Amino acid sequence: MSAIKVGVITVSDTASVDAAADRSGPTIQEIVRKRGHGCVRSTILPDDEQQIRETVKNWCNDAENTVDWIISTGGTGFGVRDRTPEAIAPLLEREAAGIVHLLLAESLKRTPLAALSRPVAGTVGNTLVITLPGSVKAVKENLEALFANGFIEHAIDLIKGGTGKQVHAAMGSGHGGAPHHQHHHHHHHDHHVPQPRSILSHDPSLPVYARHRVSPYPQISLEDALNMIVNEIQPLSVVSLPVTPALAGNILGEDVYAPQNVPSSKTTSVDGYALRSSDPPGTYKVLTSRTHTLADVLPEGSIFRINTGGPLPAGTDTVIMVEDTELLSTAKDANGQDAEEKEVKTLVQVPPNDNIREPGSDVHKGDLVLQRGEVLTSLGGEVGTLTFVGRKEVKVHRKPIVAIMSTGNELLDLQSPNPLPSDGWGGIWDTNRPSLRAALEGMGYDVVDLGIVADDINAHVKAIKQGLESADLLLTTGGTSMGASDLLKPVVERQFGGTIHFGRVSMKPGKPTTFASIPTAQGEHERKFMFALPGNPASALVTFYVFVIPALRKLGGWPSERCHLPRVRVKLEDAMRLDSRVEFHRVIVKAGEEGLRATSTGGQRSSRVASLSGANGLVQLPTKREGGPDRLEAGSYANAVIIGELQM
Repeated sequence: MSAIKVGVITVSDTASVDAAADRSGPTIQEIVRKRGHGCVRSTILPDDEQQIRETVKNWCNDAENTVDWIISTGGTGFGVRDRTPEAIAPLLEREAAGIVHLLLAESLKRTPLAALSRPVAGTVGNTLVITLPGSVKAVKENLEALFANGFIEHAIDLIKGGTGKQVHAAMGSGHGGAPHHQHHHHHHHDHHVPQPRSILSHDPSLPVYARHRVSPYPQISLEDALNMIVNEIQPLSVVSLPVTPALAGNILGEDVYAPQNVPSSKTTSVDGYALRSSDPPGTYKVLTSRTHTLADVLPEGSIFRINTGGPLPAGTDTVIMVEDTELLSTAKDANGQDAEEKEVKTLVQVPPNDNIREPGSDVHKGDLVLQRGEVLTSLGGEVGTLTFVGRKEVKVHRKPIVAIMSTGNELLDLQSPNPLPSDGWGGIWDTNRPSLRAALEGMGYDVVDLGIVADDINAHVKAIKQGLESADLLLTTGGTSMGASDLLKPVVERQFGGTIHFGRVSMKPGKPTTFASIPTAQGEHERKFMFALPGNPASALVTFYVFVIPALRKLGGWPSERCHLPRVRVKLEDAMRLDSRVEFHRVIVKAGEEGLRATSTGGQRSSRVASLSGANGLVQLPTKREGGPDRLEAGSYANAVIIGELQM
């Protein structure tokens, strides 16, 4: 089943005034995330019955931002202000007495004082609502009971209209030799008992019979995966950097105001000669910056040679264009060659302020010229603007450094191949690191190349440690599926104490894509993030554009609405088959008089990296529906993610 969307409500008069006093709410969110689900809403409310009831009602009735499970903490005892049960009970359409019994039984194992707790539980529409006590200890105990044996996933699946089969398949049927068990309750069906797993990855030290035959990670939707990424990741810190072309790709961390007028004094907008508007047509001596100081008043009978953007000398108030003059004589150099204009004849009289830019006519001192959050693109306009107003340094969000590595004993580095043990098979070239590095560096990111990592726990630990120490985001390929040597998930969870936020996504290609975080002292937010992409080359690149770029942009401080690559509507030139999963079909998008057209790059097998050669778009095909068409015909319209420059 998809990851559960959880809303957390902390009920506390104290915490509603000082959020730092809320310890149970963050504890719930942390536990939920570690279980692979997402906290999509959270709030802190005072012990006010009406506010609590209205918040729960609004969350349950919000069709656009649905919540599967609302957990409240606090206000369930016998204190004078404890009114959470009274606030929520009238909303419940189906009470869940069994859940209440489970919570009380679990708490009574620890303390008889749990008998003073007054939990309520039940459903409001398709949302499960459960009240927990306010203490962190009780919250942990109750959630442990609710998550045991896949209980809460099972309950949510049933509330949403499921049969429970997806939950059973996702949780697996346990190790070999586990007994088959039948039991009956109100919805009457038989199934294997799901086994509890606080860490879902397989233990590489266990014998062969104990390996997973079904992935323990729930297969979540593409939308949920993308939301989880942008919700979990926070931008890196703001730093001051010199204004150079290297700023391209950074995000402004401050509003930029003009420190002075631009231009600071009167300047010319054309090539010509500065003079007085009272000077009539006639012959004049030509002065230049070599022969006359700007601060000195221009002598009578002279004009001043000036180029576009140059300041006017004192005593002048207008500029005559070169085209309105004639050259009469030139000054010679030591070799008798023409060196400079000597005398010029003006053909017209020029009115005051002609061809002149007034001080501040481009930018006034104090004008807002660039806003915080703007992207400093490689097109040059933003860097040029900063230079134009005289900014030598500017505050920007730090751009993330990315560490990349490929995993697999079968891989060879094309530039320095180390022969594999001779068994008649020569291995395969590591395609993913070069292609991902090209993409990353083309976008302006610094890359740390960790090389090819063997299918060995110690090698994985060493490489990941190096990546965590040297980079802000770790990007790996291979080792994410169900093979005995697929070690990334176990190493992240068991060696580093990391969290697998999702381990499978309902998409094609890229189902085993994994998003994780690892606690670290080096990270600005006490953890660093990691993507483990599939090993097949086309899958790796597709998932890089779909998942990794939004993560990098969020780390780099990009505005939320610009974290994802642009999507456009395209007309299909070829028929494209539909799948039960969302599929990203590699295409070439061309712009013409009739709009945007997308042509398939051919075979879409996940190992065929050539399907991305020349591709500048990914058509996002909808899922195949029961009883619906099995393909989109040529001439149909679909959405496409733009990953490169449009062709004409």
